[in-house]
Amino acid sequence: MITPADIEYKEFTKAVRGYKEEEVDAFLDLIIIDMENLLRENKKLKADLEKVRNQMSQQASTETSVYETLEAAKSLMNDIAASAERRAETLLKNAEMEASLIKKEARESVAKLTEEGNRLRSQVDTLRSRYKRLLEEELERISYFGDDLFREFENEFMPASMTYESITEKSSSEEKNMKESRQDLSKTIVNLR
Repeated sequence: MITPADIEYKEFTKAVRGYKEEEVDAFLDLIIIDMENLLRENKKLKADLEKVRNQMSQQASTETSVYETLEAAKSLMNDIAASAERRAETLLKNAEMEASLIKKEARESVAKLTEEGNRLRSQVDTLRSRYKRLLEEELERISYFGDDLFREFENEFMPASMTYESITEKSSSEEKNMKESRQDLSKTIVNLR
């Protein structure tokens, strides 16, 4: 490659009808200046080109890094979404299992309480019928033996000094009390039913 120094120091042979030396030298000086400018510009452009290439390679690596980061983020988001869905499904299944267990326990509890209520109701009915039977038996016994018992009672415990009229009066008032007691007992039996 021809340098500006090569042009500056080039010597031409002289001929008889040659060009004017001053004009050739002036023209060569212009060419040297232009060539030096072109070489400087070329050198500067090569440096700029190298900078641009470096920037492009950095940008390309940054772009690749950003792309890889985006892909990793997408993958992570997909993993997080899938994990969240699995967790939600697990929580939902656990909640459904707990709800069914609570329902089952509630049904069993209701069944036990219903059974216990029926058993208690049966016991109350049995006790009521026994008590009613007992009262009816006592009422029959009192009705059957009542008059005889009261006469025996009067004979055993009445003083001899009592007159027949007082005994009769007493007897009629006792009969009246006895009737009232029977009526009260009958009412009690009716109420029990």
